[in-house]
Amino acid sequence: MRDFYSSTVSYLTGVCSRYIPDNDVVKDILQEAYIKIFKSIDKFQYRGAGSLKAWVTRIVVNDCLKSLKKKKNVQLIDNKYPDIPDEEDTDPGMGDLPMNVILDMIRSLPDGYRTVFNLFVFENKSHKEIASLLGIKENSSASQYFRARMMLVEKIEKYRKEHR
Repeated sequence: MRDFYSSTVSYLTGVCSRYIPDNDVVKDILQEAYIKIFKSIDKFQYRGAGSLKAWVTRIVVNDCLKSLKKKKNVQLIDNKYPDIPDEEDTDPGMGDLPMNVILDMIRSLPDGYRTVFNLFVFENKSHKEIASLLGIKENSSASQYFRARMMLVEKIEKYRKEHR
């Protein structure tokens, strides 16, 4: 158990931190997630390389979503940006930014934006799946994702201006 914990804690902390900006809450969620993982490891079914990582990631993500739902902040509306663009906006181009800066930018997004962004980008969920997970409309998921992207574009532009 100790080896498993040591080999996964950094990764799962990163996953949890993308959803939850409060480090104390991250620690609480991870503690509960590890308890679930260790108690239900006998239910895990090996399906090839990466299946254990996917399984523990899903547990952590689900626990993060439960925590956010308790706060009831998942769906946020901001009229600064249009609901959904007519066409896909340009890529914000984060490749040259340090990873910790990118993660801090994601963590600084409002809960609803951050949650939808993470589920869409990192968990590869469709807007239909996200809507089902969060109890929102599919269009709301797409709108939240678009607004998250627009906020990130602004944050990236500001960062680049400050670090030229």
